[in-house]
Amino acid sequence: MSAVDSSLSPVSDFAAVKVRQQAAWSTGNYAVVGTTLQIVGEHLCETLDLRAGSRVLDVAAGNGNATLAAARRWCDVVSIDYVPSLLESGRARAQAEGLPVVFEEADAEALPYADASFDVVMSTFGVMFTPDQEKAAAELARVCKPGGRIGLANWTPESFIGQVFKMIGKYMPPAPGIVSPALWGTKARLEALFAGNAWDIVTASRHFTFRYRSPAHFMEVFRAYYGPMNKAFAALDGDRQAALLSDLMTLIESRNRSGDATLVLPSEYLEVVVERS
Repeated sequence: MSAVDSSLSPVSDFAAVKVRQQAAWSTGNYAVVGTTLQIVGEHLCETLDLRAGSRVLDVAAGNGNATLAAARRWCDVVSIDYVPSLLESGRARAQAEGLPVVFEEADAEALPYADASFDVVMSTFGVMFTPDQEKAAAELARVCKPGGRIGLANWTPESFIGQVFKMIGKYMPPAPGIVSPALWGTKARLEALFAGNAWDIVTASRHFTFRYRSPAHFMEVFRAYYGPMNKAFAALDGDRQAALLSDLMTLIESRNRSGDATLVLPSEYLEVVVERS
């Protein structure tokens, strides 16, 4: 798939795709996986050089990794997601730390905020999964003040997670016209999405390392709690479930660098700072 894929015909009903995606992310309990990714939010906030008192919006925030990282830096944070259970998880985490965060249910493609409402807009492994990528990028830019920053962490196409989604797509093809979420992890796609709304786009390759008891433990956790994988297995018959499991285990074992029975598996992501024009 090319970086822009402009030849693809538009999806006839993004709303229907979004309903299916929302159901997938509501399945299982993403917070079990999401909590392990906390370091990504911390890194992004440091790269953004957040200042105390900044008004920050965390979009598709999941259970609040970047949200909490920004709030710990004394920012005024609004955290949004379209999965209520994830917002509840984020709210509980913020309350446990005594952090005054505002949590609101909202759609990344239709942000309920006025133009130029925030100094910083962020998303870690969140907005990249929206079906209408152009609309989502336009919304991020719209609510960010001129001169503000949009900070993103996006899995790259060749990353471990990028390849997991590609593999799932072999067994459950996406709707016609849906562009790969992993393209948010490429500079070319970002330049196309934010054309006309950015002075500059600065990217850096980073790696998050998944650490589990074993490859089988990783699969056990992701199959139970990671919504898209949970839904994929549930939709397949026994033989195809076994084939998908075999393919995923082969991928996992090929990238495991532990050298012992545990799992130590790096997955590349693109850390992004968009300077809003």
